Amino acid sequence: MHSILRALQKVGVLLAVVLLCIGCSKVPSTSFNPWQTISLPTESNLQDIAFTGDSMQHGWVVGSGAALFETTDGGKTWQEKNLELGDQNYRFTSVSFSGQEGWIVGKPGLLLHTADEGKSWSRIPLSSKLPGDPNTILALGADSAEMTTDVGAIYKTLDGGKNWKALVQEAVGVVRNISRSPDGKYVAVSAKGNFYSTWEPGQQAWVPHNRNSSRRVQNMGFTKDGRLWMLARGGQIQFSTPEDPQKWEEPQYPELSTSWGLLDLAYRTPDEVWLAGGSGNLLKSGDGGKTWQKDREIENVPSNLYKIVFVQPDLGFIIGQKGTLLRYEPPSEAA
Repeated sequence: MHSILRALQKVGVLLAVVLLCIGCSKVPSTSFNPWQTISLPTESNLQDIAFTGDSMQHGWVVGSGAALFETTDGGKTWQEKNLELGDQNYRFTSVSFSGQEGWIVGKPGLLLHTADEGKSWSRIPLSSKLPGDPNTILALGADSAEMTTDVGAIYKTLDGGKNWKALVQEAVGVVRNISRSPDGKYVAVSAKGNFYSTWEPGQQAWVPHNRNSSRRVQNMGFTKDGRLWMLARGGQIQFSTPEDPQKWEEPQYPELSTSWGLLDLAYRTPDEVWLAGGSGNLLKSGDGGKTWQKDREIENVPSNLYKIVFVQPDLGFIIGQKGTLLRYEPPSEAA
């Protein structure tokens, strides 16, 4: 009996080794790591980043615990800034600028506005009837911005935040994340990732859609050519078809060994796509998402990578937990 048990144990160990080898990453490595780690003196989870004006030298990054940092050298160095907001512990979730005018939103119920690139910030009162807490903000021009809440309400102001017009008649429900296309369309993923909703200018309400697989949706957004992309549990990525945004191409699994999941996707150019996730997972595609390479140097970054932002093709950032900030520095021949 003992010999049989020992034999079964050996078989179990061999099977575990085989499964482990099957799960090992076979994704080819990138030839160059363009991401440099920037040190920020904070344990806050960073949430968003934005730059003022046209020079792309002056910018702001925000995060939990009312974290607010300013750069004047294109994001190479950052200085912490403190705003007098009382005893409430705010989580800044989004920041956006158009020229010198900028906005910050946060939870619980916070809206800040600046007209001088952040030299001074004023707090704008929010209605107690606002459905949910502010979630994202996008500066659209002089005195104009669009704001969403964490239950999918969308509002627009044309007078610097004094008045806001609701763009949808009803909120969609608690959302995991929400994204906007350059032409004003939105896609929102439900909190549980079991369905998503779309909205475009002129519609009165969100249009709900069932997810197209059993995998829960992690995040969604828009491609450079106006299609949708979807990240789902287990490292799955899909793109909608060019003909019909409700139909999807075959799912991809850029890295079968992905266990922490994929969290965000961003385009540096129409063809170059970056994909980030948990535990320092960072992948790159040079053909619009058909094939992938892995940036293995970033695996040493002890952080989940939440968000990728390219301010312009040669200036990008990846933000994550506990003050993690990566800055894109293009290869010399592409700079």
